[in-house]
Amino acid sequence: MDLLNTLVDKGLRRELPTRDEALAVLATSDDELLDVVAAAGRVRRQWFGRRVKLNYLVNLKSGLCPEDCSYCSQRLGSKAEILKYTWLKPDEASKAAAAGVAGGAKRVCLVASGRGPTDRDVDRVSKTIEAIKGQHEDVEVCACLGLLSEGQADRLRSAGADAYNHNLNTSEATYGDITTTHTYADRVDTVRQAQAAGLSACSGLIAGMGESDADLVDVVFSLRDLDPDSVPVNFLIPMEGTPLAKDWHLTPQRCLRILAMVRFVCPDAEVRLAGGREVHLRSLQPLALHLVNSIFLGDYLTSEGQAGQTDLDMIADAGFEVERSDTTTLPEHRVPSPDGGCGGHGGGCAPCGDSPGTADATPSEAAAVTPPRSGAGAAQASAARTDLVAVRRRGAGTDVAPNA
Repeated sequence: MDLLNTLVDKGLRRELPTRDEALAVLATSDDELLDVVAAAGRVRRQWFGRRVKLNYLVNLKSGLCPEDCSYCSQRLGSKAEILKYTWLKPDEASKAAAAGVAGGAKRVCLVASGRGPTDRDVDRVSKTIEAIKGQHEDVEVCACLGLLSEGQADRLRSAGADAYNHNLNTSEATYGDITTTHTYADRVDTVRQAQAAGLSACSGLIAGMGESDADLVDVVFSLRDLDPDSVPVNFLIPMEGTPLAKDWHLTPQRCLRILAMVRFVCPDAEVRLAGGREVHLRSLQPLALHLVNSIFLGDYLTSEGQAGQTDLDMIADAGFEVERSDTTTLPEHRVPSPDGGCGGHGGGCAPCGDSPGTADATPSEAAAVTPPRSGAGAAQASAARTDLVAVRRRGAGTDVAPNA
């Protein structure tokens, strides 16, 4: 396909595709799927070889969130029967993190429910970071605490945090359909605060909430403009007790197309296969490793993932290798330079190879050129697999051994 040859050439040069090209990836047929995976795999291997970075989640505070994000089991009014607990003590969080590190995790992600941290919360998390770093000097620590207030990113950085996660989740045009208690602009501002403080930005999306192809392309192009180092791609886990519990829009094939599109648009960023992979990709998870270079090990915040050893076996069986702690994840040109200038993208500048003509369509124009959603390339609704959605009852916040 001429399209795939063009996208591979652009990806190998760090030249970014157009919106039309990104939309065309999502519109490819099932007959073309393996060709799409192979093409995006060439770009992935150019910048990351066959390495897979492992990340491990520790839910520091679970449930009872005042925000109304429709996809979240911890949201205001959620009837999901999840674990609910207040802040873990630093030693408890450090013990949970140690399980992930023992399983091969290079990064520990510290997550807390809520709109955003108070200054006292930042003090708590800072002590937890110090406890983890005291035991595992080389481990990366990413904080995910919600919307940041002025100065909080600097304090987290001073405490030893390496990164901050705050996802955009969906397109700006449809953001109000899933959340009303904060805005899309609030999320963008938090990512920029993290970058300004010298934290490596981690920001991604959630697919499967009923969005259009144009919405997916819009949010990924918005992420490209923000230029986070890590782009987690989540697939909605329809949890009972949430407004989106009945939303089963994804097929394994569509998930792979989405991951390929993200790889083409963010060729040299860490693309992470995140929540929902077991539910929606199922037996095609190994194919996704040809597109992403990072996954979460074990369980998620409120739901269970597949067994940690199964994750490790899958990586080995697919011919990939777990990234070691002494290996730099990002390509050399993305590692921040001492003066913060280009040569590193820690400050949020556009990726090298970008130029004023690359993003050649506005969001409304992108919607106008979305290919018809019919035929072999259309996303058919997936049958509900509620048997694959299990509430987490082990690890952080429990007395049961974690899955790592």
